[in-house]
Amino acid sequence: MSKFDQAIAAYTKHLEEMGEEVDAKLLHRVVRSIGPAIYNRDAQTVAFTQPAEVDRVRRNFLVKRLGLEDSDALNDMIQSIGDTYKATPRYRGVIYYLLVKKANKAALFL
Repeated sequence: MSKFDQAIAAYTKHLEEMGEEVDAKLLHRVVRSIGPAIYNRDAQTVAFTQPAEVDRVRRNFLVKRLGLEDSDALNDMIQSIGDTYKATPRYRGVIYYLLVKKANKAALFL
């Protein structure tokens, strides 16, 4: 099993533990779009307790990648994911997948 497949399996497990119905194709494409960050121990996770990290997710993913308008509502969206996703580590792939679904932007990846 490749490292990518191992990551997808771990992310799927976390999502299923949250009670999410996983769209495997969407998860695969969202994770693929993250690039090599999923293999870096520090970059593969998101620290919700660090404002700079949350800001980076907002600016680099929600605004630049998904094309959402930068507003305080994006911070609320990120925080709602953080409140729901309690597992540790909190994988970037899982968070981005949940954000894509929450923002109704799956069409960008499918």
